[in-house]
Amino acid sequence: MKEAKNKYLVEHAFRHGYGRIVSFLVHKFGPAHLEKIEDAVQDSLVKAMQVWAYETPPKNTTSWLLRVANNNLIDTLRRDKKMFHGDVNSIFNVDRSEQEEVNLNDTINDSQLKMIFACCHPSLSQEYQIVLSLKLIGGFGNKEIAKALLKKEESIAKSFTRAKNRLKHHVKTLDVPLEMGLSSRLAIVLKIIYLLFSEGYSTSFGEKLIKKDICLEAIRLAVLLSKNKYASQPEVHALLALMCFHAARFEARVDQNGDMVDLEHQDRSLYNWELIKIGIHHLENAAVDTNPSSYHLQAAISYYHSTAKNFDQTEWKSILRLYELQLSKQYSPIVQLNRIVPYHKVYGAEKALRELHDFEKSPYFLNDVLFYALKAAVLSELNRYEDAKSALKKAIALTTNTMEKVHLSKKLKALNS
Repeated sequence: MKEAKNKYLVEHAFRHGYGRIVSFLVHKFGPAHLEKIEDAVQDSLVKAMQVWAYETPPKNTTSWLLRVANNNLIDTLRRDKKMFHGDVNSIFNVDRSEQEEVNLNDTINDSQLKMIFACCHPSLSQEYQIVLSLKLIGGFGNKEIAKALLKKEESIAKSFTRAKNRLKHHVKTLDVPLEMGLSSRLAIVLKIIYLLFSEGYSTSFGEKLIKKDICLEAIRLAVLLSKNKYASQPEVHALLALMCFHAARFEARVDQNGDMVDLEHQDRSLYNWELIKIGIHHLENAAVDTNPSSYHLQAAISYYHSTAKNFDQTEWKSILRLYELQLSKQYSPIVQLNRIVPYHKVYGAEKALRELHDFEKSPYFLNDVLFYALKAAVLSELNRYEDAKSALKKAIALTTNTMEKVHLSKKLKALNS
């Protein structure tokens, strides 16, 4: 029991603190020492596993890990002074006790904002920008990033190594760019925050459906952007609204037994109305006269889901129009697939099945869990139970999330009974 609790504490500390600690140390020591910084942070997590198993964990786990990682890094650099091109004395003569007096929140927030813009340096390709950010800001593993970018793990590992080398070559110090430079990088920064949140909201791997730590970290980063006078653009507020509406439904997505609950059967009294109100506030601040972004459209869709009295009384026609507007702006197979959900509610199962067949034949077809789960639901409604079972089996085979696998298996069992 204690070992399980210890593992949870370290995992929580990792998700909550990894990006902050890496950003702080890169800001302090420079991007040239990125690999050493990564090693120092990993070593601090190993030490946490060892120490917290026998001692009461500290109240501020991030501060503890930062102090250990900072000291580890200083020791490493002392052993290899010839490789350090900064002011050796000013770094090595740090009073370690003084570290505890630093206002960590303000200092780390500043460092992390600078770090995410450094990861999005214009000299890097978009793939490199995303891989660097998800690794260094989000603490993602190669498998998680490969899932998010629809690539192989080996490809992600190679991209990360190359991206780090380019970052070290082009970025010598961390700074938030001024107005023009900041605006030009904002789109990719928002995309990265969106990917962070999406992975937390629908975890690709493991036994959890949601990793709240990742979602809250993504929201925190967006809040930091919204407080910057140059970055506080309508798209930032639209993304914040979207994330707030999604986060408001956290408690309803899992029941008392820890099982997944789909949208149709969620207890809407569990929705967090404070978060919904905050989301509405940001959606109002995101208002634009023309050309709404993808975040605006997704936030509006999520608004309808979050504020509907129940599943059947949801504004399905409005949601369908929003998906079609999104597709008219930029085609995406994921959006095309998601569009079939409200299409099904508006036009019925027969027409929805034809849409699914057309999508399956298209060159953009996604061999995805959602496709087969949706197909199974439509087929069940048409009393084609054997075909529905076949679709569910394919969905179960495709999912890499334990909770989702259990949820789909229960649906299959219900069809068999």
